[in-house]
Amino acid sequence: MAFELPKLNYAYDALEPNIDARTMEIHHSKHHNGYTTKLNAAISGTALENQSIESILSSLDMSNKAVRNNGGGFYNHSLFWEVMSPIDKGELSGELKDAILEAYGSFEDFKSAFSNAAATQFGSGWAWLCVHKGGKVEVCATPNQDNPLMPGVSCGGTPILGIDVWEHAYYLNYQNRRPDYINAFFNVINWNEVAKRFAAAK
Repeated sequence: MAFELPKLNYAYDALEPNIDARTMEIHHSKHHNGYTTKLNAAISGTALENQSIESILSSLDMSNKAVRNNGGGFYNHSLFWEVMSPIDKGELSGELKDAILEAYGSFEDFKSAFSNAAATQFGSGWAWLCVHKGGKVEVCATPNQDNPLMPGVSCGGTPILGIDVWEHAYYLNYQNRRPDYINAFFNVINWNEVAKRFAAAK
């Protein structure tokens, strides 16, 4: 069964002024749509065709660049849209908050670690908050469309929060000011969704 471009739960302009409508429209309808189409082409007629995206990525042959790049692009963006919201975002609380405080000491120290991972990722890539079995959380970064589900990539575990630091994610509005974009991202994090993903993954 072919993968489909997921619909957003909000309008393209809903995250303004943090993320502008034109960037959202191009990012979703062009970039994410392109990864989806190319992923379907790459797995068509293969043993991967009827697997979930998580199964495909966790057992991926990393030399298969078409599936690696486009499967990663499909999964990463699908998560990205869901961990942002204009309303009803909730607050960092409960077991997720406890896990972050245990790992980083304070929310500000976690924010600093996550922001630094995103800001210092050379070129294109992502920064992640991942959870390991048992509930330990860890921040890491990956290049291009790689993610921690893939074999031998970065911190491993299950990603529950991710920020896209490819230039197409922010350049129209922020130009070369990646740290400003990263800071704005914290204004739209959907903590309810991140907490749900934490509970499912730990």
